[in-house]
Amino acid sequence: MKHSSTQHKRSLWSRICEDKHLLIMLLPTIILLILFCYLPFYGLVIAFQNYKVGAIQVFSPEVEWVGLKHFIAFTKSIFFGRVFGNTIRLSLESILCGFWVPIVFALLLNEIKISWYKKITQTFVYLPYFISTAIVVSMLMTLTASTGVFNRLITALGMESIPFMQSPAWFDVLYVGSGIWQNFGYSSIIYLAAIASTDPSLYEAATVDGANRFHKMWHITIPTILPTIVILLVLEIGGVLGSYTEKVLLMYNPSVMDRADVIGTYVYRTGLVNLQYSYTTAVGLFINIINFILVFGANTLAKKLTDYSLW
Repeated sequence: MKHSSTQHKRSLWSRICEDKHLLIMLLPTIILLILFCYLPFYGLVIAFQNYKVGAIQVFSPEVEWVGLKHFIAFTKSIFFGRVFGNTIRLSLESILCGFWVPIVFALLLNEIKISWYKKITQTFVYLPYFISTAIVVSMLMTLTASTGVFNRLITALGMESIPFMQSPAWFDVLYVGSGIWQNFGYSSIIYLAAIASTDPSLYEAATVDGANRFHKMWHITIPTILPTIVILLVLEIGGVLGSYTEKVLLMYNPSVMDRADVIGTYVYRTGLVNLQYSYTTAVGLFINIINFILVFGANTLAKKLTDYSLW
């Protein structure tokens, strides 16, 4: 037993020595994860305290522990229904309208046989992802302004101009539509990589059997990328309460507040502007717990329905 244990230790040490350069390269990432992802966990305790920045230490004996007071206050807040409902609505609209777009694009792009056309198309649809959110919103404001392209076309057709950015009815369309335009090209990379791993002999056999392009796509390509689709859908469902706060902050104004105010913007106003750190920490923890439950439930359902899951 001692000989086996010594041999195991030597084997482990020898592997560490062999991979020492890779481990050294990985070390900065591990340090960053510890510093910015794990050490901040201790700050979650202020969700159960009346904490004031600079007044007392988090674990000071003088700190006032309030239990679930902030969680209850959030659920009873007059803003709870609005921000909770808006967050779910925008997230579900983004999933329903946008999740399938990169899948369809990847399937169609895979059918293009002209390589130069395929590369040019990929380049153009990938570019919007690298444009900052602030610039995307600025582009929206310019295009939808009273003198913008959209309103010029509308007035040219004999209709009255529309104040898109000040209209609650148009907020969802602009938010979801711009998000799809910005992200679908880059998101399709994952599906294209999954498609590239398909065994070519399957397509050859299907051709011999008389299958056309649609049959190959439906019976070979889609089943091949189904595990990827399921996993990404589970992750999307897990973030259903995490609407893109930065984009909403840039887009909303008093005219659309009732439809645009989400949990992230509520936390920003209450926590950073009004300095209610304990309260907003409780809100964030509450939302993350719900997101975890959603991920767990979606993963369990996906495993039962498709045999594919995250774990």
